[in-house]
Parts: sequence; structure tokens; C-alpha cells
Amino acid sequence: MSDDIEDMGPVDYLVVEFPGNRMTGEAFPLLIDLVDRGLIRIFDLRFVRKDADGTVTALELTGLDDGADATGWSVFEGASSDLLDQSDLDEAGNALQPGNSAAILVYENRWAAPFARALRAGGAQMVASGRIPVQAILASLDAEEAAGGDQPPQ
Repeated sequence: MSDDIEDMGPVDYLVVEFPGNRMTGEAFPLLIDLVDRGLIRIFDLRFVRKDADGTVTALELTGLDDGADATGWSVFEGASSDLLDQSDLDEAGNALQPGNSAAILVYENRWAAPFARALRAGGAQMVASGRIPVQAILASLDAEEAAGGDQPPQ
């Protein structure tokens, strides 16, 4: 197992909120494409719902709705490495607005594995990481534009 870990790319997670519990499955073919092209490897894909009273419930793929096969969710059935435990599902659910649901995805960035392997071979180690949400980038660009940062020099 330790040899496998040495060859791995960085592992990330996402919590994606679906307002009004509307999971259309529209993005799932794109996720499958990332796996098929070897760019990512899915470790876990779990779902939670937050009821109006704040109760967080873990959902099974088979229990999402009657049209699970129509949305393509069934292909992810069994995508669980047990990296996520109940406390992780509760924490993800606590981030949701009442009446919404979320997908929690844990995945390896396989595209970055050769880079990560080379860094580890040189003795480097990850000490911090993060992600800038697209909304934050757009807000920053809008603020810069409003302040005149987009104006040509005179």
C-alpha cells in the first residue's frame, strides 16, 4: 500500500450544494469523462440532505429519486473508499442551507501524480493548499473594474 501512496497525486474533496434538492445529473457525464481520461480517480461520492428543520440525512444513490438511472447516478453506485465517515457527512450537511442537498466528492488528481512523485522524491512535502472559488475571482475582478483598474494608462 505504501508504494501506491508514493505514486498518488494530490487528493481533494468538494461539497457541491444543490438548491431545492434538484440534482439533475447534468454534470455527471463530465465527471465520468474525467475518470475515463485518467485525470481523476474517485474515492468517494456521497450525498446528504438538510431538511427544513436542520436535520442532516445521508442519502444512498439508489434513494435519490426514481429516475436515478435517467440522470446517470447509478454509474457511481459503490464509489466509496470509506474515507468519509458520519462526522464528515454531518459537517458537509451543516454547510448547507435548509431544504438543500449536496454531493461530497473525494478524488485523486491523477494528472498531478508525476509532479507530486517528483516533489516527494526530492524530499518536498505539501504544507498547505487551498482553492479560490470562482465567485471570489469574479468579485475581485468586478471590484478592480469598478475602481478603474481596467483603464488604459494616459
